[in-house]
Amino acid sequence: MPGEGSHPTKCRKRLQTMSRFPFFVNSNQVEEKGGGMKKRLLIVFAAFVALAGCASHQGPSRTVSNTYIETCKETTEQEIGSLFDRWNQSLMTGDAHQVVANYAEHSILLPTVSNKPRLTPAEKEDYFHHFLENGPSGRIDMRYIDIGCNAAVDAGLYTFTFAKTGQQISGRYTFTYRWNGSEWLITSHHSSVMPEKN
Repeated sequence: MPGEGSHPTKCRKRLQTMSRFPFFVNSNQVEEKGGGMKKRLLIVFAAFVALAGCASHQGPSRTVSNTYIETCKETTEQEIGSLFDRWNQSLMTGDAHQVVANYAEHSILLPTVSNKPRLTPAEKEDYFHHFLENGPSGRIDMRYIDIGCNAAVDAGLYTFTFAKTGQQISGRYTFTYRWNGSEWLITSHHSSVMPEKN
C-alpha cells in the first residue's frame, strides 16, 4: 500500500482540497466582473495542471515492463557427459569438500546408501565423507542426455568399484545441471541401487 508521502496519496489530497472550489463556470458566472472571472479561470487552470501531474506519476508504474530475456549457453552432449567425469575425478581425490564443489548451493542430493536427503553443503559433505572411505570410482554403463536452455539432464546406469574392498555396486542415476553464468553445477542428483538382482 502506498505510504503517506506517495504520489497516489498526494493526488487524493489535492483532489480533496480542490473539491472545495467551484471549478465549473455557468452562464451566470460569466456575467461577473472581470476580476472574479479571471480568478476562477486561474483556479480551473491550476486544477488541470494538478490532475495532469497525477496522471503523469501514475502512468509509468502500470506500463513499464521488466521483461528479462535469458541468453542460452551453447553446449553439447559431450560437454554435459564430461561433467560426470569431473564429478568422478573429485571422488577419487578422497576429499568430500571437492566433491561438494560440483553442486550448486541450492541443490538436492538423494544418495545411494543413505535415507536422508542432503540439501545443504554441510549435509552433502557429511554423506561423502563416509562414502569416500572405501575409495569409490564410477563408470557409466548407459546414459541419456537432454539439453535445454542453461539446463541439462544426464540420466542412466552406473557402476561403482570400491578400491579398499573390491566391491562393485550398480545403480541408477539422474544428474540435473544448471549453467550459472560461468560453470555447470549439479542442481539435483538421485542415485539408487538396481532394484532387480542379476
